[in-house]
Amino acid sequence: MKRITVFCASSYGTEKIYEEQAITLGKTLAEQNIELVYGGANVGLMGAVADGALNAGGKVIGVLPNFLRSKEIAHLGLTELILVKSMHERKTKMNDLCDGVIALPGGFGTLEELFEMLTWAQLGLHKKPIAILNVNGYYDALIELLQTMTEKGLLKEVNQKMLLVSDSIDDLLNQMRNYTAPTVGKWIDKKKL
Repeated sequence: MKRITVFCASSYGTEKIYEEQAITLGKTLAEQNIELVYGGANVGLMGAVADGALNAGGKVIGVLPNFLRSKEIAHLGLTELILVKSMHERKTKMNDLCDGVIALPGGFGTLEELFEMLTWAQLGLHKKPIAILNVNGYYDALIELLQTMTEKGLLKEVNQKMLLVSDSIDDLLNQMRNYTAPTVGKWIDKKKL
């Protein structure tokens, strides 16, 4: 993996460990010569993961919609800042630039980005590993929901298993390196229609 996209919050949240793990993730990516692609802001966990990578000598590419730049949140110390027109263009560009995705703690935006990447993978639009760094159990309830969706027949188990999860950065990166995407067949059986 040459580049990993990280989705995360533009705030710090209530637990100091979120910021600490964001910084550590950025640093670890830099130390392993993996470039960071992220949302381009200098605030919250987004700024922390970028600073972690930059301070360790890593390369960081930010992808930021113009309307957010005007709010003066653009990180000015990045290796490269790519300005786009919309949030959708931002996600598309971040996907195009990366070899895999990690979600740190975040809110609606982080979940929306994560689930769009999962949906694209489910449809066979890419075969990249998609992962959650489950810092201090932040995503436990979401992981439980995905299990419920599978048990209730609304999510195939093979698609549930596309989401890699760990509370360890090194373990998560190892899972991503060893990931093999499922073979995507017909996801709608015409015989059952």
